[in-house]
Amino acid sequence: MDLRILSYNIHRAIGVDRRFRPERIVKILDHYDADIALLQEVDVGAPRSRELNLARELAESCNYPYYAVGLNVQLRKGMYGNATLSRYPIARERNIDLTLDGRKARGCLFTELELPHGASAPLLPVFNLHLGLSFKERPQQVGRLVRAPEFTTIGADAPCLVAGDFNDWWTRLAPMFTEALGFVCATNHGAGYQNAMLTYPSFSPSTGLDKVFCRGPVTVLGGRRCRMRVSKVASDHLPVIVDLQL
Repeated sequence: MDLRILSYNIHRAIGVDRRFRPERIVKILDHYDADIALLQEVDVGAPRSRELNLARELAESCNYPYYAVGLNVQLRKGMYGNATLSRYPIARERNIDLTLDGRKARGCLFTELELPHGASAPLLPVFNLHLGLSFKERPQQVGRLVRAPEFTTIGADAPCLVAGDFNDWWTRLAPMFTEALGFVCATNHGAGYQNAMLTYPSFSPSTGLDKVFCRGPVTVLGGRRCRMRVSKVASDHLPVIVDLQL
């Protein structure tokens, strides 16, 4: 079974031109037509995004029948967090709190997707995260994630995806996944993890903050970052797109 995964920090659909233009995000999502879209910085009820539920708006505009939202940051009015849009039913979901004392609220949205009959596994666990800006907090947040019951109950030989905005400027977190936890980095040029696809800032990317890791009976068929002209202004990040085979 083939799967296309897209991970994208949409920056509340406010582009580098400071304009709220969700139609630009829709254009990018429609173009790549991923089976699963993992989005970060998604507003719900915030005035800066017309008090829309952006997760629902994007899901409906791009014909995703299923979506889940994990809200982490409380604004004066409204909230924002992560959203997962899916072509497949969501059997289970939970927002895993990764917030550390004194730090900005962060989270990881867990969803368990029901794959079509005949797939190698009936369920696919997906973790959609957005980690902190400080190097000291990110390893602790990964530690919280891997100790969560949703993660610890997944066998090492079962399919599993972890993706999102890792804010890992110097690629120091990747070995925790590839060497300690047995994942493969799908958003890398070549084997290993040292040569990440560059996604930030979108108009002149110099670092790879956005990553997709996979584990279990999963083959990476290919990965790339978005090169659409609109993506240079639609958000401050570029999305990454990965094709997998279960």
